[in-house]
Amino acid sequence: MPKVTISAFLKAFSFLLIFAAMTAARAQTVGPITPPPTFKVKSIPATPNPGTPPMPADQIVQRLVKNEDLIKAAYDSQSFDQSVKLEELVSNGGQFDFLGQEYTKPDGERYQTVTKPPTSTLHYTEFSLEDVKTIDGLPLFFLTSENLPLYNLTYEGKEKLDQIDTFIFRVKAKQLSNKPLFDGVIWVDDQDFAIVKSDGQFLTITGNAYATFPFSMFETYSENLQGHLWFPTYIRSEGHVKTPNGDVPIRLIVRSENFKPNTPATAPSPAPSSKPSS
Repeated sequence: MPKVTISAFLKAFSFLLIFAAMTAARAQTVGPITPPPTFKVKSIPATPNPGTPPMPADQIVQRLVKNEDLIKAAYDSQSFDQSVKLEELVSNGGQFDFLGQEYTKPDGERYQTVTKPPTSTLHYTEFSLEDVKTIDGLPLFFLTSENLPLYNLTYEGKEKLDQIDTFIFRVKAKQLSNKPLFDGVIWVDDQDFAIVKSDGQFLTITGNAYATFPFSMFETYSENLQGHLWFPTYIRSEGHVKTPNGDVPIRLIVRSENFKPNTPATAPSPAPSSKPSS
């Protein structure tokens, strides 16, 4: 069966991640929010009237942004293990598996090192370490005080994710440019005021920033690991590759775990993977 290379599609893209799980102190389920059994892109709730939030929406956003500043700073100071899986979603499909570690060196750049040789049984497409490095370079969305002026946020109501009560906000760029900006929905924990889930894409003035990339919509969950700080632990996206016999659906899953403070003195020095935030 002929293979279709997606390496060329991956060179210019940035990595999305976002967050989901819960604090034991609040007597909620430990661990990340359980991902739904089937991938489903969700834009905004089909609720004509979202109702009145328990506090003014702008106050929710202010508290969220304050915590997002702390989350981004803490995330940048962490190293963690990361697994990347690409699956061909057909009866005779294969998969690619990668295990690595991410960390930040004193120069401020994010780096990734391989901890286990990747394995592949893919039949319809090709995937390589170079593709993993490119995926690792996709930008993360943090709603920090620096990024807030770029977006309009609209309150869309409340929803319970597992045992977590959340506020839902629609996020849309005020003005598109050549810089990829997030467009989608975020779920905000109503106690920690942190993003625990996001679902969306990145847009530029010309449209979807990754229109030629097999994955454009990303569903991301976070886990509460340090106080009120929620770190990205799970991201999923689905797309397809074209083959002479038709489209083959594929799924990307990225998991991050074992977060700990950076130890750059003992870390190896592979090629850097720049990860700008949007």
